Formats: sequence, structure tokens, C-alpha cells
Amino acid sequence: MRRLRGQERAITGNRQTSWAFADAFVAEDEALRWARDRAREAGLRSVSVGTGAALRLLAAAADAKAVAEIGTGTGVSGIHLLYGMRPDGVLTTVDTEPERQQFARQAFRAAGFAGNRARFIPGRALDVLPRLADGGYDLVFCDGDRTECLDYLAESLRLLRPGGLVIFEGVFADGRTVDSATPPAEIQRLRELLRAVRESTVLLPSLLPVGDGLLCAVKR
Repeated sequence: MRRLRGQERAITGNRQTSWAFADAFVAEDEALRWARDRAREAGLRSVSVGTGAALRLLAAAADAKAVAEIGTGTGVSGIHLLYGMRPDGVLTTVDTEPERQQFARQAFRAAGFAGNRARFIPGRALDVLPRLADGGYDLVFCDGDRTECLDYLAESLRLLRPGGLVIFEGVFADGRTVDSATPPAEIQRLRELLRAVRESTVLLPSLLPVGDGLLCAVKR
């Protein structure tokens, strides 16, 4: 039994080293570093470098022309999505804080994107999303209020074309999602989200261990 625990410690250590290596595998440019600095100054948490690289890859794999983003922040995730999207693609990004979106505008310009590549909509996601077109999006990225994640899922299924991707960031919640302790409301919602996506008959899911957990699913 003592030997097994030693093996588990070694596996855990190896995994942590491997995950750290994977998370820093793709280097970020000056525009992304600037956006990260603005987020840090505002007390906001940006997606990790590895999460950003995964978003870029998934947007490219989906050949995404229309992407909806819940949670603009200062533009870190948006830049990664735009890097992966088609050259004529448009990112529609929603945030409750317009001043954050101003930082994102600057970051997008610094990254070389024309002003018509992004549509900024200030407001609460659940007020904005119902106004977006049914089946009009190739990818929906959700990085908003965790207590609303199930509502985001329902809206995403309406917004996505068949073959489109829905992605949720932060589903590990710093390890609290798998903690056996009685969870607060936001963690309970994340558990319900994971269960709903896994059991859905219209979604093909995967849970990627990058950053703080990236839940991805393709709409059949």
C-alpha cells in the first residue's frame, strides 16, 4: 500500500509538470501581454496561456466565421479566438462592464485586427443572447457568471449551427468542483452543467485539463 501511494505521488508530480509545460507551450505576443497586464491591474483573472492556445486551435478547427463570447474582460480570450477565426470572421463579445471592453478594443487594435472584426455589446449576457440569431454561430465561448452557466448552455444550443462548438472556461473552479464538501451555489451549478453536457443527446463533449478546466462540446 505504501508503494502505491508513492506511485500516485510520482504520477501527480509528473502530471503537474506536464500540465505546466503544456500551459506555457504557445508563446503570447505583446498585445496579449498588454491585455493581461490590464486585467491584472483591474483585479480580473484572464484565461491561462494554454487555455488561450486551445481556444485559438478550436476556433481554427471549426473554421469559425461567427463567434459569440460571454465575458469580454480586457480582451485576452478574444484575441486568441480572433487569431483562430477566419480572416473575415466577426467576434460578438458581451460584458457587463463597458470600460473593460474599451481595454479590449485597444488590445484588438494592437493585435492588428480591424475594427469590424469585433462587435462589442455591453450588458448582462442573458439579456443580450436572446437577441442573437438562431443557428448563426460557429462557436460560443462562455466565461461569465458561473451561477448562470446552465442558462448559457441553453442559449448556446439555440445559437449554434450543427457542428458548432460550445466552450465553458473555469469548470474546475480551483479544484472545488471535485471537492466532496457541501458546495456553494456556483459550484453546484458547475456540477449540474458538467452532468447536463455529459448526458446530452445532442452534444459530443470533452473536458480538457488546461488552465482551470475547459469544457468543450460539439453540437450534433
